[in-house]
Amino acid sequence: MGIALAGDNVATGGLVRRTLDLLYLGAGYAAGVFLVAIFAIMMIMSVGRQFAINIPAGDDFASWCMAAMAFLGLAHTFKRGEMIRVGLLLERLHGRTKQAAEIVALGIATAFILYFTRHALQMMYDSWRFNDVAQGVVALPLWIPQLGFAGGLVILSVALIDEMVSVIGGNRPSYEKGSPDETPDEFIERISQGGGG
Repeated sequence: MGIALAGDNVATGGLVRRTLDLLYLGAGYAAGVFLVAIFAIMMIMSVGRQFAINIPAGDDFASWCMAAMAFLGLAHTFKRGEMIRVGLLLERLHGRTKQAAEIVALGIATAFILYFTRHALQMMYDSWRFNDVAQGVVALPLWIPQLGFAGGLVILSVALIDEMVSVIGGNRPSYEKGSPDETPDEFIERISQGGGG
């Protein structure tokens, strides 16, 4: 009976891990789609001038895509270790002290992002509740472009909580790329080959 329950917990944990990883990856792909959309809008607007082709509110659509791209890409970038981190103190620590410092740093980051996420969701909800529309040529309900911004922050909040739970459980942070015993020369070599910090 105990073995069956342990097996169920492992299977559930594996399912949750795969689901979260797919969520981060999906958000990263969505950010890529918005990047391509920005490129397409800007090219059509630039080349279209030569042929009297115009996208109504093209600048607005490009800026909304840019916000969605930036925020939807955050969780994937964080989990892959590609987000810029200032680890001057953490890089000098080792063992349990480093783990405790990582937990504190993740806790502070999570608190800030949850605060930011709450206000982003409130802003999106208020836009929906009051039927706010864009002031440009296309009167698009503002909650629609705010979905990418608020959704990206929600996914980043999940990623930070996920990472904090993992580090509390004694695992190495997923955003750390180098080995704990990496020498400064190995670090420079890895960075020069595009391995991230």
